[in-house]
Amino acid sequence: MRILTYRKRDRANAVNAKRHRDNAERVRMHVTKGDSVRVVRGDDKGKEGKVMRVYTKTGRITIEGVNIVKRHRKARSAEEKSAIVDFPAPIHASNVMLIDPKSGSPTRVRMRLDDDGTKERISVKSGDAIPRSR
Repeated sequence: MRILTYRKRDRANAVNAKRHRDNAERVRMHVTKGDSVRVVRGDDKGKEGKVMRVYTKTGRITIEGVNIVKRHRKARSAEEKSAIVDFPAPIHASNVMLIDPKSGSPTRVRMRLDDDGTKERISVKSGDAIPRSR
């Protein structure tokens, strides 16, 4: 009896597993929640704000006061009123730069291993460490 070496179903599962594995990958980002950043590209160029949320799967971040969009919200109950609400929408993390705590200007970031083995962010402009806000 001949042994089956190829099954269409197994091959399809392998392809789907790879696709889901690729989709689940997280984007490494230079900013974290609570950082002060300045927008360097796009409609809101020049605006500054704090990072409210980081979306690691899509590589986007939400900044307070930046990329404000309107959404028409329908009333869910009889007491509630319909309204147009303004809220900040996410923008891509590559369009922002961290603000150097020493000079207050936007800077690129380098990573360095600290003495105790933890990673710390270093400002390229001033050479000082940028603390992670918790």
